[in-house]
This record gives sequence, structure tokens and C-alpha cells, in this order.
Amino acid sequence: MSEPFRFTSASPRFGLPLLFAAQAQKEFFINEAHSLADALLHPAIEGKSATPPASPADGDCWLVEPEAIGDWTGHDGAIACRQAGSWLFIAPRDGMRVLDRSTGQEIRFRNGWQRPARPESPTGGTTIDVEARTAIASLITLLTSSGILPES
Repeated sequence: MSEPFRFTSASPRFGLPLLFAAQAQKEFFINEAHSLADALLHPAIEGKSATPPASPADGDCWLVEPEAIGDWTGHDGAIACRQAGSWLFIAPRDGMRVLDRSTGQEIRFRNGWQRPARPESPTGGTTIDVEARTAIASLITLLTSSGILPES
């Protein structure tokens, strides 16, 4: 018979708290795990800021910019989620994707938050190929509507 798993106090990827036999006040650990799961499933942020919003609603999430102040001090690069009137901070991991509602763009984390720039449509040149320019403009439109490139 194999040995049972020996768990640490939190999950290795996002630090979801784990329960132990005869643990007191299990509801705190379960509520924290549910709050983290709520923020991590289909994550979306309202935008990015170094300053906490004045009147955030529970469920709002923000990407914390460098040199954050106030309640966000020391959480640069994290996702700040408002839960039960408090801020819950999630440290990003490589492969994490988040929808930025302010731009309609999906951003990814890989050694830092990555956000592709929108390319300019082709102009000028000595030979103008209308079909190629139309195809490039269509690709830019498609990538924008898919959330890969930012709107304008």
C-alpha cells in the first residue's frame, strides 16, 4: 500500500490554504480558498493602477503597477482583488492570462506582464499593393477583436 500524500499548509501554485484533521476555525481557510478560486477562475481586471480605487466593489480586480501606494504598497505586479471589503493579492505565475476590461485585451504573465502592441497599418512605399494592405488591415482587426491586440 502506498503512503498517503503529505500536504503542506498551502497549494504550491497559488497558495490555496489546505485543511488538516481537527483544524480549528476551518471556515477561515475554506473562505480564503474560495475567494482565491473566485478571483483565479476566468480572471478579469478593471485596469492597472498604482493607487487603490476610492470606492471599489467586491469582486473588482486590478493589476498593481510599480511603486504602488496605500493598501497596495509592496504588491507591485500582483493582482489586487476586492473581497469582503478587503484586498486579496494574487502573485502571478508564468502562463497566467487576464482580460483587461479597460482595453478589451488579454494579457499574459511570463517573467512579467506581457502586452502586445498594436502595429500601424502600412502606409507609403514605392509600390502600393492594395490587396496586401487590405489583408494586413483585416489581420489587425481580427487580432483586435480576439483580444490579442489593444483597441486603437
